[in-house]
Amino acid sequence: MTKYISFLKAINVGGHTVKMDYLKKLFEKMGFENVETFIASGNVIFETKSKTVDAIKKKIETELEKTLGYKVRTFIRKIDELNAVLEYKAFKDSDLNNENNTLYIGFLDSTPSKENQNKAKAMQDFANEFHFNKSELYWLCRKNFSDSGITGKSLEKALGMEVTVRNSTTIRKITAKYCN
Repeated sequence: MTKYISFLKAINVGGHTVKMDYLKKLFEKMGFENVETFIASGNVIFETKSKTVDAIKKKIETELEKTLGYKVRTFIRKIDELNAVLEYKAFKDSDLNNENNTLYIGFLDSTPSKENQNKAKAMQDFANEFHFNKSELYWLCRKNFSDSGITGKSLEKALGMEVTVRNSTTIRKITAKYCN
């Protein structure tokens, strides 16, 4: 069986509250095994024999929309892919080690076109710097996230696709726990 992590968008934000034990039960009901949730922001680790990420994604999105009553975009990575995402050096160590800076990782379904990457990069300023690698967006934020001036909606508009963003600290904790 292969271990995956699903990063769910719109879980416990915008008035959409879902208890993690309920989310775990929903994934088990879908037939996934060894299901665990990681913090209350829609990170679900699970195993399945299925090797088709698109089929897994469709199954999760369909069931969650049916059960929760709203669309829940799902971004899936194999657990070993997540380790590579974290190890990728998008910015200088001096920027990453600066306690005033925070690295966020945005998960996308595919690599945005160069045109859309450039639209996102046009939003950059001293406080916000973007870098793309494959289907991830690396966002170096040099101020508080809430003060960055960039929202998920504005980022999605520029990219022409949906994205869900996690703090790299969360990704680091997930890989430490599950990438054995």
